[in-house]
Amino acid sequence: QVQLVESGGGLVQAGGSLRLSCAASGGTFSGYAMGWFRQAPGKEREFVATINRSGTSTVYANSVKGRFTISRDNAKNTVYLQMNSLYIEDTAVYYCAATNRVAFVTSAKDSDYWGQGTQVTVSS
Repeated sequence: QVQLVESGGGLVQAGGSLRLSCAASGGTFSGYAMGWFRQAPGKEREFVATINRSGTSTVYANSVKGRFTISRDNAKNTVYLQMNSLYIEDTAVYYCAATNRVAFVTSAKDSDYWGQGTQVTVSS
């Protein structure tokens, strides 16, 4: 059983930056593709970014491409999401996801494990 704990959320002004972290425990971290999803009030959970097991390949949602960067440190069992040039519409609860069934976790249905989420609020 894998446990995921996100941190790093908060309140930031539009145009600012935040870095989210997701610490994993209870499994072999390097065996899992990792991803970030987000859910705004009244909306479905949506894909943000994913990274493969070795950290050599990434996929991004079009809405964050060029602004967000996903990375991982397999020695620290942690995946990161660097968010730059934040927009008000980036406001959401951000969730970390993990799976060992597919190479990338681009859909919520592909994730086997979820963190509890961390709130990101972007103000004008």
